[in-house]
Amino acid sequence: MQPIPPIEKPKKSFGRTLLYFILGLVALVVLSSVFGRYLSDGGLDEGKEKIALVEISGQIFDSRDIVRQISKYRRDTDIKAILLRIDSPGGAVGPSQEIYDEVLRVRADNKKIYASMGSLAASGGYYIAVAADRIFANPGTLTGSIGVIMAFGNAEKLMEKIGLEPQVVKSGKYKDVGSPARKMTAEERIYLQRVVNDVHQQFIDAVAQGRNMTPKEARKLADGRVFTGRQALKLKMVDEMGGLEDVIAKLGEAAGIEGRPKVVWEETPKGFMDWLMQGSLSKEFKTHWMPSQFPSLQYLWLPG
Repeated sequence: MQPIPPIEKPKKSFGRTLLYFILGLVALVVLSSVFGRYLSDGGLDEGKEKIALVEISGQIFDSRDIVRQISKYRRDTDIKAILLRIDSPGGAVGPSQEIYDEVLRVRADNKKIYASMGSLAASGGYYIAVAADRIFANPGTLTGSIGVIMAFGNAEKLMEKIGLEPQVVKSGKYKDVGSPARKMTAEERIYLQRVVNDVHQQFIDAVAQGRNMTPKEARKLADGRVFTGRQALKLKMVDEMGGLEDVIAKLGEAAGIEGRPKVVWEETPKGFMDWLMQGSLSKEFKTHWMPSQFPSLQYLWLPG
């Protein structure tokens, strides 16, 4: 009798494994979109009359979503007032100014809008705050950093080492100012300094207007320094000390609401994995660590 050959286990197909992986990934995405809606937090249900909370957090690269929210609440008659919760080191000049302008539109429509500073409301974050009716800060809030920065890198020596020789064809002598392929000339530095000075003056004018200061008084604060909330109060850069709950109560009172108002806000849809990780990691990575592709003017606090 011949021995019975051993039973061979079927070999796993790479294609089948890949298919299972793709199906699992699709299932995870579906779960993320479906269950994420049920795992998100809702608004605060106290009170009947509403105020809206708009969060401005991280570096400011794009104003569209913030402007859209403020504009929506400005036009909503059910929303009695708007609260800006700012926790930002600032960011690009243009988006900061667009948000600032929308805040002024709220005031022009006679709807109250207050700014509440979290741990950090510097540079562009402070620029936005000065457009509000009142500014509240915590004693340890870092704020100020009134200034403009425009940074460039010079990779000329690195290019020489690897034998890279850039060839540039341009239509004007200033067209490639800030190029990493060469040193900046003294004339170019003067030209860019004038640009920075003009944008800096725009910041000073906004602070002077928003804080009822003379341009001379505002300029004394506009050397890039940061201040604590308590220091800022003495310098009349903010109106009151107080946390988020204090601001909610005082804004409701200013809007003529009896008792605690109902606070509503837009909840960013979070997926199942984001919920498990207790936060939107991808957003934080993009906000804090993704470098800007091109040099730009920024109202930004950059600690050394």
